[in-house]
Amino acid sequence: MSTSSTTPAGEVFSLFPTPLMRVTGVLPPALVRGLVEHFSAQARQDNNSSARLVHTRMLKPDDSPLLVDVAALVSAPLAEFGALLFGERMGWAVKEMWVNVMETGGHQSMHNHANSFASGVIYLTGTDESSRTVFMKSPGGTDFSFKNDHPDMVTGPFNAEKWISPAPSAGDLVLFPSYLMHAVPPNQGARRISLAFNAIPMRLNSWGYTVGFSG
Repeated sequence: MSTSSTTPAGEVFSLFPTPLMRVTGVLPPALVRGLVEHFSAQARQDNNSSARLVHTRMLKPDDSPLLVDVAALVSAPLAEFGALLFGERMGWAVKEMWVNVMETGGHQSMHNHANSFASGVIYLTGTDESSRTVFMKSPGGTDFSFKNDHPDMVTGPFNAEKWISPAPSAGDLVLFPSYLMHAVPPNQGARRISLAFNAIPMRLNSWGYTVGFSG
């Protein structure tokens, strides 16, 4: 499947696009406040690359009634996003969750998420323009080794190396394939709090050979 557009020279197809789903207001304000109040103080694990960023331990939904509510509210978007990835609506489970607290000057280096298929970020505060989540191509991919990079070059979907997500509001969700590289540039604004999670489908079926996930 692909999307297409028309140029003066002919029809252009966008082959194998990568899905990213944005859902505004997935969490109600009362739940957002509860998560901030309960988990901000539990974020004590230092980030490997930024002294102004700390995390909670890895959490499971049943560690707190608040997280049970979060998992329930993201289940429908996860099913829709999973259908984009695998061509079928199926059950999904949130595998792990953690809260990130980034102070002014903090950043998150480029990374992706292992041992999962879909990942998400729920913003628990507003985000300064400087620290919007950036998604980028994996380094060392199959692109040409030479670049056309100068002030007059026009950046488009076929030559861009990164995409800056829209400014979120508290309670907004972004879902993306776990392999997709992403980062947060240095935060020039106020404290930035988010809840990240990884998710897996209940099973994958390849012509009768079924792989199930449990735990």
